[in-house]
Amino acid sequence: MSPSRILVLMGKAPRAGRVKTRLTESLPPDAIVELYTCLLRDSVALGRRLTHTRVGIICPRGDRPALAEVVGSEILIAEQSGTGLGAGLESTFKHFIGAGFSHVMAFNSDSPHLPVAVLERAFTLLADHDVVVGPTRDGGYYLVGARAAHEGLFEGDRLGTSSAFDVLLRQLQSRRLSVATTAEWYDVDEADDLMALAAELRDTPQRAPETAAWLGRHAHLFERKR
Repeated sequence: MSPSRILVLMGKAPRAGRVKTRLTESLPPDAIVELYTCLLRDSVALGRRLTHTRVGIICPRGDRPALAEVVGSEILIAEQSGTGLGAGLESTFKHFIGAGFSHVMAFNSDSPHLPVAVLERAFTLLADHDVVVGPTRDGGYYLVGARAAHEGLFEGDRLGTSSAFDVLLRQLQSRRLSVATTAEWYDVDEADDLMALAAELRDTPQRAPETAAWLGRHAHLFERKR
């Protein structure tokens, strides 16, 4: 029987100037691309550790071939309609629910160090709630799961800001949708995030091995920028 659950990474083709742009003051372009590739591959590996769950990627138009080269052809990759994060999230639920998945979890591609138990818990919560959201420490969210495509849920200009989580909760409340939240976590946006991740993976590199190896080779690049 085919799995009804899918973890969908919000991904982009790893190209200079298009990924992890907030790290440009700390890292050279080629290092950023290499880091993003490691984060993406480790995020895919994290998804594969989930039980009875497929792994997919939603990406901007034209990025599918390059991403397939990075993660392999067995990962389900779909190109979003429209531009921006909101369009990507809306496309995630519309496409993959339309493809037959009943439990869809959109997950960022730069938190491969998240314990797999948190993702399993998110899918468990989704069985009894309309939407599940995972808040980040900076006021955003690292995952959002749903069992239906709620059109217009991600419209607005506050995505990716320090109020994104609160804005989404207000949207859910206004639609009278039941919501559950998972453990607060952090993603990798700036040099301080990289240092926190490096410290965390120093003792447990198996949680994100490609990223841990990259951090070990390049720590001097971002630690000196602090």
